[in-house]
Amino acid sequence: MSKALSITTALLLAGFSFTALSPAKAATVTIGTDVDAGTLDPRLARDTTAYRATDLIYSGLVHVTPSLEARPDLAESWETPDPTTWIFKLRPNLKFSDGSPLTADDVVFTFSTILNKDFNAPMRALYTPISAVEAVDPQTVKFTLSAPYAPLLSYLDIGIVPKALVEGGNDIALKPVGAGPMKLASWTRGSAIELEANPNYWGEKPKADKVSLKIIGDGSARAQAFEAGDLDVIQSPLAPQDVKRLEADDRFGHAIQAGLGVTYVNFNTKDPLLSSPKMRKAFSMLIDQKTIVDDIYQGVDQVASSIILPSSWAYSADIKQPGFDIEGAAALFKEEGWADTNGDGLLDKGGKPLTVTLSTHSEDSNRVQTVEFLQAIFQAAGVDAKTQISDWPSFSANYVQKSQHQIALLGWLNIVDPDRLLFAQLTTGGSTNWGGYSNPAVDDLLKQGRSATAQADRAAAYQKAAAILADELPYYIVSYQGYQLFYSKKLPFEVQATPRGNMRGLIGLKD
Repeated sequence: MSKALSITTALLLAGFSFTALSPAKAATVTIGTDVDAGTLDPRLARDTTAYRATDLIYSGLVHVTPSLEARPDLAESWETPDPTTWIFKLRPNLKFSDGSPLTADDVVFTFSTILNKDFNAPMRALYTPISAVEAVDPQTVKFTLSAPYAPLLSYLDIGIVPKALVEGGNDIALKPVGAGPMKLASWTRGSAIELEANPNYWGEKPKADKVSLKIIGDGSARAQAFEAGDLDVIQSPLAPQDVKRLEADDRFGHAIQAGLGVTYVNFNTKDPLLSSPKMRKAFSMLIDQKTIVDDIYQGVDQVASSIILPSSWAYSADIKQPGFDIEGAAALFKEEGWADTNGDGLLDKGGKPLTVTLSTHSEDSNRVQTVEFLQAIFQAAGVDAKTQISDWPSFSANYVQKSQHQIALLGWLNIVDPDRLLFAQLTTGGSTNWGGYSNPAVDDLLKQGRSATAQADRAAAYQKAAAILADELPYYIVSYQGYQLFYSKKLPFEVQATPRGNMRGLIGLKD
């Protein structure tokens, strides 16, 4: 009899009992989100849920950290032999989640399709300085630029897609296959996106075996589901009263910090009423930012002064868009020929009242309240202001993106570089220039901002552009967004927040 066996026998005779150890229970993280993804093809993502879900399903050449540094992901290294040449070396033996190899051909295919105008990639403008992408060998990709392009690395985190599958007719918008830490298990539209760990992921395995993204459009209902234990994690957008209540609950961990986003008014400059910068300025002067930030957002956002984030190296406190000034707005309206000729409190011109429609989407209660508040101010100033509130898919795809709006309240996130908020949105013909703004001087400055090699030169170009934009006001930046994350302390791993709102740090990976 072995020594080990004799010890076991002795313990049994002494009355000890043994229970077989069961394997550790698989960790499932349930995350609440406000809108469903429009697509799970990273090249076509337009909404925050799509961006965040595809960041888990796919991997890019680089991964952008919470401190906005590009670190190796699929590419283990890179070099720039000259300012217009970037060479990326892929990790060996990379695989997609279905086990098929990931090579330089997949990288070339991904960026070639994004750059194809007919493909209509919403973020195409971020990549247009790329004049050629070549596979030097199966593990080496060469990017040739038309000019030096400072923000390039910040944008190379977009997911690489499998060329063979896409060309073979597989719809990766609905059935994605990527090389990220997770893969799609199922997707119930409007309800949940279910993910599971990708066994072929090259890197550190996530602490979560499964991730469930639950779509709960109402922010307060989402917060209540979190408090009830139905969700493990929620993050912005959240109602301020929910933020304050959850922050005081010691069952939950939280991160509350400055975000990388803005809430802004998008003026449709192609609309005859709003084509004049003076009219846009008058409407802007009816926006009471302080009350919106203090009372509606209850201080979780910050009053904005210009289109450049204060955390950016390009920010200048000297650039200021107009502030709240009802009398000043009235004077500008008068200069444009609008007056209360009937004595009914409404401004009119040529027998027609000054009528405008304010719009936003129903999923964000803060934006709905803001639009209703603005309607009241506009009406008090003699403007026949109406509101149009619709669900996100209708508001975004069928209204704003088709330039059917007049004044829309929106947000931009993931502003990792000033270029990300400015170029595609405000250059003539830009892919996300939904307001139709055009100014050749701004076009030139934004081109300088992305091609200059010295950060000081980039900052100077962006500041000049921002000064023009603060005067012509195709956008009025209402607030710099805060970012809030809440998570259950029962999660069996450490949670890491990132102001981008991406979710690798929410599944036990160091983001």
